Order: sequence, then C-alpha cells, then structure tokens
Amino acid sequence: MAVQIGARPDSGFDDPIGMLKDCHRRIEMFMNILCRIVQQAQGRSLDAEERQAVSAALHYFRESGPRHTMDEEESLFPRLRDMDAATVLDEVQRLESDHQQASALHDEVEQLYSKWTYEGGLNSDEGPRLHTITGKLLKLYREHIRIEEDVVFPYAAEQFDKNALAAMGAEIKVRREL
Repeated sequence: MAVQIGARPDSGFDDPIGMLKDCHRRIEMFMNILCRIVQQAQGRSLDAEERQAVSAALHYFRESGPRHTMDEEESLFPRLRDMDAATVLDEVQRLESDHQQASALHDEVEQLYSKWTYEGGLNSDEGPRLHTITGKLLKLYREHIRIEEDVVFPYAAEQFDKNALAAMGAEIKVRREL
C-alpha cells in the first residue's frame, strides 16, 4: 500500500486542463485508500502501513486539495463566466457547491482518522460515521469528476484560446510555488 506524494504529473503547466485531470487521478487514488482502510480495519488499530497510507492521503487533501479547488474556482470557472458559457454555467455552480460540501466532509474525515491514528481506535459510533463520510465523499467526487471531465473540461479545452490556457497554466504554477 506504499503511497508516493509529489510524483511528477503527466501534464505540465502548458496543459492546465490536463493538470486538473492529473489531480483527479490522485483524488481518486487517495479517496480509495481512505475508503478501503476504514472498511478493512474497522474495529481495530491501524497497522503501520495503514497509518502511513492514511497520513499520505490526509496530507494530500489538506495541502494539495485546496490548491486544486483554487485552480478551478480562481482560474477555470471565472474564465467560463467571462465567456458567458451558458452551456456549462449550471454545472459550474454545482461544482462550487460540491467544493464546499467536500471541504466540510474532509474536516470530519481528518478529525476521525487522526483520532484513530493517535488513540489507536474509534468508539462504536465513530467507526461507522467515518465509513459513511468517506462513502459520501467518494460518491461526491465520482459525480464531480464525471461532470468536469465529460462536460466542463472539454468545453473549456474547445473554447479557450492558447492565451487563456497559458494564463491559466501560469496561475496554477504560481499556486504550486507558494
């Protein structure tokens, strides 16, 4: 279950849409880890490998997840709004709502997994609660990613000119350098 954070992405800053998709693959991987561990380790302490995997996943969602959200909310979505892209504006609004829901759920996942890691277990209510929350997050991300990759990203890739894509890539780069 070895997990590596900071692996080189497939896409570079010259392909910001590709970078967003790369982030989605990492989100899926780390969500699968959080869901699998809560299911397989229910009722016992986490072993060292599970603790390491959980730590890597929580770190990703704490550090990189917010940057991905900013990439969308500060670089992608405003450009779509500026274009008055009626075709995708309803989806954009929904995606922003998803970001808020995911943030709240991640806070609780972080709290419960941290307790499990440091105290060696969860009480009889917390284990099922963590299982439920990770399941909700997984479902939210699956639909969120589907909408972005099937509707919003293709639209942006088709409609944005090279200057818009270059500016978006530059903004994403700045966020990674902070």
